[in-house]
Amino acid sequence: MRIIGFIFMLLIGNFAAAQEDTAAVEASPDQRQQKLESAESHLALGLNDHDGSPRNNNGIRVVFYNAENLFYPENDSIKRDDDFTQNGLKRWTFFRYQQKLNNIYKVMMAIGGWEPPAVVGFCELEHKKVLEDLINKTPLKKFGYRVVYEESPDRRGIDVGFIYRPSKFKYISHEAIQVDFPFDENLKTRDVLHVQGQVLGKDTLSVFVNHWPSRWGGQAKSEPKRVYVASLIRQRIDALYQANPNVKVVVMGDMNDYANNKSLIEVLKAKGTLEAVEKGDLFNYMEALSKNWQLGSHKYQGHWGTLDHIIVSEPLLNDNRKGFLRAAKDGAHIFAARFLLEEDTKNLGLQPFRTYAGPRYIGGFSDHLPIYIDLMYNAESDLEDADKIEAEDIEE
Repeated sequence: MRIIGFIFMLLIGNFAAAQEDTAAVEASPDQRQQKLESAESHLALGLNDHDGSPRNNNGIRVVFYNAENLFYPENDSIKRDDDFTQNGLKRWTFFRYQQKLNNIYKVMMAIGGWEPPAVVGFCELEHKKVLEDLINKTPLKKFGYRVVYEESPDRRGIDVGFIYRPSKFKYISHEAIQVDFPFDENLKTRDVLHVQGQVLGKDTLSVFVNHWPSRWGGQAKSEPKRVYVASLIRQRIDALYQANPNVKVVVMGDMNDYANNKSLIEVLKAKGTLEAVEKGDLFNYMEALSKNWQLGSHKYQGHWGTLDHIIVSEPLLNDNRKGFLRAAKDGAHIFAARFLLEEDTKNLGLQPFRTYAGPRYIGGFSDHLPIYIDLMYNAESDLEDADKIEAEDIEE
Protein backbone atom coordinates (compact mmCIF):
# COMPACT_ATOMS: atom_id res chain seq x y z
CA MET A 1 0.00 0.00 0.00
CA ARG A 2 2.86 2.38 0.78
CA ILE A 3 4.32 1.86 -2.71
CA ILE A 4 0.91 2.47 -4.32
CA GLY A 5 0.51 5.62 -2.24
CA PHE A 6 3.95 6.82 -3.23
CA ILE A 7 3.18 6.30 -6.93
CA PHE A 8 -0.13 8.13 -6.49
CA MET A 9 1.59 11.09 -4.85
CA LEU A 10 4.14 11.23 -7.65
CA LEU A 11 1.34 11.27 -10.22
CA ILE A 12 -0.33 14.14 -8.38
CA GLY A 13 2.96 16.01 -8.27
CA ASN A 14 3.53 15.46 -11.98
CA PHE A 15 -0.02 16.60 -12.74
CA ALA A 16 0.45 19.76 -10.67
CA ALA A 17 3.76 20.43 -12.40
CA ALA A 18 2.07 19.95 -15.77
CA GLN A 19 -0.59 22.47 -14.78
CA GLU A 20 2.10 24.97 -13.82
CA ASP A 21 3.88 24.38 -17.13
CA THR A 22 0.58 24.96 -18.98
CA ALA A 23 0.05 28.24 -17.12
CA ALA A 24 3.60 29.25 -17.92
CA VAL A 25 3.06 28.50 -21.61
CA GLU A 26 -0.11 30.63 -21.68
CA ALA A 27 1.97 33.66 -20.61
CA SER A 28 4.41 34.93 -23.20
CA PRO A 29 8.11 35.16 -22.28
CA ASP A 30 7.78 38.95 -22.21
CA GLN A 31 4.81 38.74 -19.83
CA ARG A 32 6.65 36.37 -17.53
CA GLN A 33 9.71 38.62 -17.50
CA GLN A 34 7.61 41.72 -16.80
CA LYS A 35 5.86 40.01 -13.91
CA LEU A 36 9.15 38.76 -12.52
CA GLU A 37 10.76 42.21 -12.73
CA SER A 38 7.70 43.79 -11.13
CA ALA A 39 7.76 41.27 -8.29
CA GLU A 40 11.47 41.82 -7.72
CA SER A 41 10.95 45.59 -7.55
CA HIS A 42 8.37 45.05 -4.82
CA LEU A 43 10.90 43.24 -2.66
CA ALA A 44 11.84 46.72 -1.51
CA LEU A 45 8.76 46.48 0.72
CA GLY A 46 10.59 43.89 2.74
CA LEU A 47 14.19 44.98 2.36
CA ASN A 48 14.39 48.79 2.14
CA ASP A 49 14.32 49.19 5.91
CA HIS A 50 16.43 46.16 6.71
CA ASP A 51 19.17 47.32 9.06
CA GLY A 52 22.03 44.85 9.17
CA SER A 53 24.15 46.81 11.62
CA PRO A 54 24.88 45.22 15.02
CA ARG A 55 22.54 46.00 17.91
CA ASN A 56 25.38 45.45 20.41
CA ASN A 57 24.21 46.37 23.93
CA ASN A 58 21.54 48.74 22.66
CA GLY A 59 18.84 46.20 21.90
CA ILE A 60 17.84 42.89 20.35
CA ARG A 61 16.31 41.52 17.15
CA VAL A 62 13.27 39.28 17.65
CA VAL A 63 12.37 36.88 14.81
CA PHE A 64 9.53 34.50 14.01
CA TYR A 65 9.83 31.83 11.31
CA ASN A 66 7.47 29.10 10.15
CA ALA A 67 10.04 26.40 9.35
CA GLU A 68 7.64 24.36 7.16
CA ASN A 69 7.58 20.79 8.42
CA LEU A 70 10.93 20.51 10.15
CA PHE A 71 10.72 16.80 10.98
CA TYR A 72 13.45 14.52 12.27
CA PRO A 73 13.95 11.70 9.70
CA GLU A 74 13.46 8.81 12.13
CA ASN A 75 9.94 7.53 12.68
CA ASP A 76 8.16 8.42 15.93
CA SER A 77 5.44 5.88 16.61
CA ILE A 78 3.24 8.36 18.50
CA LYS A 79 3.31 11.06 15.82
CA ARG A 80 1.94 11.25 12.31
CA ASP A 81 5.36 11.66 10.75
CA ASP A 82 5.41 8.66 8.40
CA ASP A 83 5.65 10.82 5.27
CA PHE A 84 8.70 12.65 6.64
CA THR A 85 10.92 9.63 7.21
CA GLN A 86 13.67 8.14 5.07
CA ASN A 87 11.34 5.55 3.55
CA GLY A 88 8.21 7.72 3.64
CA LEU A 89 6.39 9.37 0.75
CA LYS A 90 8.57 12.46 1.02
CA ARG A 91 11.83 10.47 1.15
CA TRP A 92 12.98 12.72 4.00
CA THR A 93 16.61 11.62 4.32
CA PHE A 94 19.24 12.82 6.79
CA PHE A 95 20.98 14.59 3.92
CA ARG A 96 17.86 16.59 3.13
CA TYR A 97 17.30 17.22 6.84
CA GLN A 98 20.81 18.62 7.27
CA GLN A 99 20.37 20.76 4.16
CA LYS A 100 17.18 22.16 5.70
CA LEU A 101 19.03 23.00 8.92
CA ASN A 102 21.77 24.73 6.90
CA ASN A 103 19.13 26.70 5.02
CA ILE A 104 17.59 27.92 8.28
CA TYR A 105 21.06 28.91 9.49
CA LYS A 106 21.50 31.01 6.33
CA VAL A 107 18.15 32.71 6.97
CA MET A 108 19.11 33.53 10.56
CA MET A 109 22.43 35.05 9.55
CA ALA A 110 20.92 37.03 6.67
CA ILE A 111 18.07 38.43 8.75
CA GLY A 112 20.42 39.31 11.59
CA GLY A 113 23.00 41.13 9.50
CA TRP A 114 26.25 41.69 11.41
CA GLU A 115 24.76 40.08 14.49
CA PRO A 116 22.42 37.04 14.59
CA PRO A 117 19.01 37.48 16.21
CA ALA A 118 18.87 37.37 20.00
CA VAL A 119 15.63 35.38 20.13
CA VAL A 120 13.80 33.35 17.49
CA GLY A 121 10.38 31.72 17.67
CA PHE A 122 9.63 28.82 15.33
CA CYS A 123 6.64 26.73 14.40
CA GLU A 124 6.22 23.38 12.59
CA LEU A 125 8.87 21.55 14.59
CA GLU A 126 8.58 17.84 15.34
CA HIS A 127 10.93 17.53 18.29
CA LYS A 128 13.18 19.48 20.59
CA LYS A 129 16.00 17.64 18.82
CA VAL A 130 15.51 19.53 15.56
CA LEU A 131 16.24 22.81 17.37
CA GLU A 132 19.18 21.23 19.21
CA ASP A 133 20.57 20.09 15.86
CA LEU A 134 19.98 23.55 14.39
CA ILE A 135 22.07 25.26 17.08
CA ASN A 136 24.71 22.51 17.37
CA LYS A 137 25.10 21.06 13.85
CA THR A 138 25.27 24.31 11.90
CA PRO A 139 27.58 27.33 12.31
CA LEU A 140 25.00 28.79 14.71
CA LYS A 141 26.88 26.76 17.32
CA LYS A 142 29.45 29.51 17.86
CA PHE A 143 26.75 31.90 19.10
CA GLY A 144 25.77 29.77 22.09
CA TYR A 145 22.04 29.56 21.47
CA ARG A 146 19.85 27.61 23.91
CA VAL A 147 16.46 25.98 23.42
CA VAL A 148 13.06 26.32 25.08
CA TYR A 149 10.64 23.64 23.92
CA GLU A 150 7.70 21.60 25.18
CA GLU A 151 6.02 18.67 23.47
CA SER A 152 2.35 19.28 22.74
CA PRO A 153 -0.55 16.93 21.89
CA ASP A 154 -0.87 18.17 18.31
CA ARG A 155 -1.96 15.23 16.16
CA ARG A 156 0.51 16.00 13.37
CA GLY A 157 3.30 16.19 15.91
CA ILE A 158 4.39 19.73 15.05
CA ASP A 159 5.07 22.20 17.83
CA VAL A 160 6.39 25.68 18.46
CA GLY A 161 9.85 26.34 19.86
CA PHE A 162 12.20 29.12 20.93
CA ILE A 163 15.94 29.70 20.78
CA TYR A 164 17.84 32.50 22.48
CA ARG A 165 21.35 33.84 23.04
CA PRO A 166 22.00 33.99 26.83
CA SER A 167 24.34 36.94 26.36
CA LYS A 168 21.38 38.95 25.08
CA PHE A 169 18.35 37.33 26.68
CA LYS A 170 18.64 35.94 30.20
CA TYR A 171 16.09 33.17 30.61
CA ILE A 172 13.75 33.51 33.61
CA SER A 173 10.89 31.05 33.07
CA HIS A 174 8.52 29.51 30.57
CA GLU A 175 5.16 27.78 30.42
CA ALA A 176 3.36 25.75 27.79
CA ILE A 177 -0.23 27.01 27.57
CA GLN A 178 -2.20 23.90 26.70
CA VAL A 179 -5.29 24.35 24.57
CA ASP A 180 -8.26 22.23 25.68
CA PHE A 181 -11.26 23.15 23.57
CA PRO A 182 -14.46 23.17 25.69
CA PHE A 183 -16.57 22.50 22.58
CA ASP A 184 -14.56 19.44 21.45
CA GLU A 185 -12.60 17.40 23.99
CA ASN A 186 -11.12 15.22 21.25
CA LEU A 187 -9.66 18.11 19.30
CA LYS A 188 -5.93 18.59 19.85
CA THR A 189 -3.63 21.39 18.75
CA ARG A 190 -0.21 22.80 19.62
CA ASP A 191 0.47 24.62 22.86
CA VAL A 192 1.32 28.30 23.04
CA LEU A 193 4.83 28.79 24.42
CA HIS A 194 5.24 31.70 26.87
CA VAL A 195 8.87 32.59 27.62
CA GLN A 196 10.07 35.29 30.00
CA GLY A 197 13.57 36.70 30.08
CA GLN A 198 15.65 39.75 30.82
CA VAL A 199 16.91 41.75 27.85
CA LEU A 200 20.56 42.72 28.26
CA GLY A 201 20.24 42.57 32.03
CA LYS A 202 17.55 45.27 32.23
CA ASP A 203 13.88 45.11 31.20
CA THR A 204 11.90 41.88 31.44
CA LEU A 205 10.27 40.69 28.22
CA SER A 206 7.41 38.19 27.82
CA VAL A 207 7.27 36.39 24.45
CA PHE A 208 4.32 34.26 23.30
CA VAL A 209 5.14 31.89 20.40
CA ASN A 210 2.05 30.72 18.50
CA HIS A 211 0.82 28.41 15.78
CA TRP A 212 -2.96 28.58 15.84
CA PRO A 213 -5.29 25.93 14.34
CA SER A 214 -5.42 25.88 10.55
CA ARG A 215 -8.27 26.97 8.31
CA TRP A 216 -8.94 23.39 7.27
CA GLY A 217 -12.66 23.06 6.57
CA GLY A 218 -13.06 26.76 5.82
CA GLN A 219 -12.70 30.05 7.67
CA ALA A 220 -16.19 30.05 9.25
CA LYS A 221 -16.02 26.47 10.50
CA SER A 222 -12.49 26.70 11.87
CA GLU A 223 -12.66 30.23 13.33
CA PRO A 224 -13.95 29.24 16.81
CA LYS A 225 -10.72 27.30 17.40
CA ARG A 226 -8.54 30.33 16.79
CA VAL A 227 -10.88 32.58 18.74
CA TYR A 228 -10.52 30.27 21.74
CA VAL A 229 -6.72 30.21 21.55
CA ALA A 230 -6.71 34.01 21.32
CA SER A 231 -8.84 34.18 24.47
CA LEU A 232 -6.32 32.10 26.41
CA ILE A 233 -3.47 34.43 25.44
CA ARG A 234 -5.53 37.52 26.23
CA GLN A 235 -6.19 36.12 29.72
CA ARG A 236 -2.44 35.71 30.29
CA ILE A 237 -1.72 39.21 29.03
CA ASP A 238 -4.45 40.74 31.21
CA ALA A 239 -2.83 39.07 34.22
CA LEU A 240 0.57 40.46 33.21
CA TYR A 241 -0.88 43.95 32.82
CA GLN A 242 -2.56 43.69 36.22
CA ALA A 243 0.75 42.79 37.85
CA ASN A 244 2.67 45.48 35.94
CA PRO A 245 0.98 48.16 33.78
CA ASN A 246 4.30 48.71 32.00
CA VAL A 247 4.78 45.07 31.02
CA LYS A 248 6.71 44.46 27.80
CA VAL A 249 5.09 41.73 25.67
CA VAL A 250 5.63 40.35 22.17
CA VAL A 251 3.03 37.98 20.70
CA MET A 252 4.29 36.36 17.51
CA GLY A 253 3.48 33.43 15.32
CA ASP A 254 1.51 31.92 12.48
CA MET A 255 -2.05 32.70 13.61
CA ASN A 256 -3.74 31.34 10.47
CA ASP A 257 -5.85 34.50 10.62
CA TYR A 258 -5.47 37.94 9.15
CA ALA A 259 -5.09 41.16 11.13
CA ASN A 260 -8.75 42.10 10.67
CA ASN A 261 -10.19 38.74 11.76
CA LYS A 262 -12.23 38.33 14.94
CA SER A 263 -9.58 36.36 16.83
CA LEU A 264 -7.05 39.19 16.57
CA ILE A 265 -9.23 42.31 16.59
CA GLU A 266 -12.04 41.44 19.01
CA VAL A 267 -10.57 38.73 21.24
CA LEU A 268 -6.83 39.40 21.45
CA LYS A 269 -7.63 43.15 21.11
CA ALA A 270 -4.69 43.80 18.82
CA LYS A 271 -5.29 47.21 17.28
CA GLY A 272 -4.21 47.96 13.73
CA THR A 273 -3.46 51.66 14.06
CA LEU A 274 -1.24 53.46 16.55
CA GLU A 275 -3.92 56.09 17.16
CA ALA A 276 -6.35 53.44 18.42
CA VAL A 277 -3.95 51.95 21.00
CA GLU A 278 -4.82 52.72 24.61
CA LYS A 279 -3.48 51.55 27.96
CA GLY A 280 -3.75 47.77 28.22
CA ASP A 281 -4.06 47.31 24.47
CA LEU A 282 -1.89 45.48 21.97
CA PHE A 283 -0.71 46.71 18.58
CA ASN A 284 -0.44 44.51 15.47
CA TYR A 285 2.22 45.67 13.03
CA MET A 286 0.91 43.36 10.33
CA GLU A 287 -2.29 45.33 9.79
CA ALA A 288 -0.36 48.01 7.88
CA LEU A 289 1.98 45.53 6.17
CA SER A 290 -0.96 43.45 4.95
CA LYS A 291 -2.27 46.39 2.92
CA ASN A 292 0.67 46.02 0.52
CA TRP A 293 -0.84 43.44 -1.81
CA GLN A 294 2.47 42.93 -3.64
CA LEU A 295 4.07 41.20 -0.67
CA GLY A 296 3.15 39.16 2.42
CA SER A 297 4.59 36.47 4.62
CA HIS A 298 3.08 33.70 2.45
CA LYS A 299 1.37 33.25 -0.91
CA TYR A 300 -1.77 31.21 -1.50
CA GLN A 301 -3.35 30.63 -4.91
CA GLY A 302 -1.44 33.52 -6.40
CA HIS A 303 -2.27 36.04 -3.66
CA TRP A 304 0.10 37.35 -1.01
CA GLY A 305 -1.24 37.39 2.53
CA THR A 306 -0.04 37.81 6.09
CA LEU A 307 -0.99 35.05 8.52
CA ASP A 308 2.24 35.55 10.48
CA HIS A 309 2.09 38.35 13.03
CA ILE A 310 4.21 40.40 15.41
CA ILE A 311 2.09 42.07 18.08
CA VAL A 312 3.39 44.19 20.98
CA SER A 313 2.02 45.58 24.23
CA GLU A 314 1.33 49.31 24.53
CA PRO A 315 4.38 50.05 26.73
CA LEU A 316 6.69 48.84 23.94
CA LEU A 317 5.24 51.62 21.80
CA ASN A 318 5.13 54.49 24.26
CA ASP A 319 7.77 53.99 26.95
CA ASN A 320 10.09 56.93 26.23
CA ARG A 321 12.01 56.79 29.49
CA LYS A 322 15.74 56.68 29.24
CA GLY A 323 17.14 53.21 29.73
CA PHE A 324 13.86 51.40 29.06
CA LEU A 325 13.03 48.97 26.25
CA ARG A 326 10.93 50.08 23.30
CA ALA A 327 10.02 48.80 19.84
CA ALA A 328 12.15 50.40 17.13
CA LYS A 329 10.36 53.22 15.36
CA ASP A 330 10.55 51.47 11.99
CA GLY A 331 8.39 48.67 13.41
CA ALA A 332 8.13 45.07 12.23
CA HIS A 333 9.29 43.72 8.89
CA ILE A 334 8.77 40.88 6.45
CA PHE A 335 12.20 39.62 5.40
CA ALA A 336 11.79 39.16 1.65
CA ALA A 337 15.34 38.36 0.61
CA ARG A 338 15.53 37.26 -3.04
CA PHE A 339 17.19 33.93 -2.16
CA LEU A 340 14.06 33.01 -0.17
CA LEU A 341 11.89 33.32 -3.28
CA GLU A 342 11.49 31.59 -6.62
CA GLU A 343 9.58 32.36 -9.78
CA ASP A 344 5.87 31.60 -9.55
CA THR A 345 5.38 29.96 -12.94
CA LYS A 346 1.69 29.31 -12.33
CA ASN A 347 0.54 32.73 -11.17
CA LEU A 348 3.60 34.68 -12.35
CA GLY A 349 5.80 36.89 -10.21
CA LEU A 350 7.54 35.40 -7.18
CA GLN A 351 6.62 33.02 -4.37
CA PRO A 352 8.38 31.57 -1.29
CA PHE A 353 11.01 28.99 -2.21
CA ARG A 354 9.76 26.07 -0.18
CA THR A 355 11.19 22.65 0.70
CA TYR A 356 8.54 20.60 -1.10
CA ALA A 357 6.06 21.35 -3.86
CA GLY A 358 3.49 18.68 -3.05
CA PRO A 359 5.46 15.42 -2.91
CA ARG A 360 8.27 16.86 -5.04
CA TYR A 361 11.45 17.86 -3.19
CA ILE A 362 12.84 21.18 -4.44
CA GLY A 363 15.27 21.93 -1.61
CA GLY A 364 14.16 25.43 -0.69
CA PHE A 365 13.60 27.13 2.65
CA SER A 366 9.95 27.45 3.66
CA ASP A 367 6.50 28.29 2.34
CA HIS A 368 6.53 31.34 4.65
CA LEU A 369 8.87 34.32 4.89
CA PRO A 370 10.34 35.24 8.28
CA ILE A 371 9.22 38.34 10.16
CA TYR A 372 11.13 40.37 12.73
CA ILE A 373 11.25 43.45 14.95
CA ASP A 374 14.00 45.28 16.86
CA LEU A 375 13.53 46.16 20.52
CA MET A 376 15.92 48.92 21.54
CA TYR A 377 16.80 50.72 24.76
CA ASN A 378 16.06 54.45 24.76
CA ALA A 379 19.30 56.41 24.84
CA GLU A 380 17.63 59.79 25.30
CA SER A 381 14.29 60.96 26.66
CA ASP A 382 12.28 64.08 27.30
CA LEU A 383 10.80 62.33 30.32
CA GLU A 384 12.34 61.38 33.66
CA ASP A 385 15.35 59.13 33.80
CA ALA A 386 14.57 55.44 34.31
CA ASP A 387 16.69 55.25 37.44
CA LYS A 388 14.70 58.07 39.07
CA ILE A 389 11.37 56.40 38.23
CA GLU A 390 12.62 53.11 39.64
CA ALA A 391 13.76 54.80 42.87
CA GLU A 392 10.34 56.43 43.31
CA ASP A 393 8.63 53.06 42.81
CA ILE A 394 10.80 51.52 45.53
CA GLU A 395 10.02 54.38 47.96
CA GLU A 396 6.30 53.84 47.44
